[in-house]
Amino acid sequence: MTKRKPEPTPIETFLAPLARHARKWPEIEGLVFWGGAEGWGNAPSEALEAEEIAFYAEGLLEDGFRMAWALVALADGPDMPDHIRLQFWQDDSPPPEPAPGWFALDKGLWNGD
Repeated sequence: MTKRKPEPTPIETFLAPLARHARKWPEIEGLVFWGGAEGWGNAPSEALEAEEIAFYAEGLLEDGFRMAWALVALADGPDMPDHIRLQFWQDDSPPPEPAPGWFALDKGLWNGD
């Protein structure tokens, strides 16, 4: 009898594209930004290696955080992603879009639903 692979959880489904990007570009960094009552900082709080990105995000989503991620490239280099932007928060303040000169090649949003 062959065991069937369990269905992915909603969090695993949400993180699947993010994990694929990290595997496709193993040298890419994940830059973590936090938002809250004080707003959003301009500098990342930490940088993650590609293989850490999905694992890090999964733990926070399981703890009830909201998340937006974006595969970000410079406007003058649209075929080459620069980093993966990971934004986490708990209130109702959505994260800002990438700064001018940057754009998202792909993105996802988790509101805990």
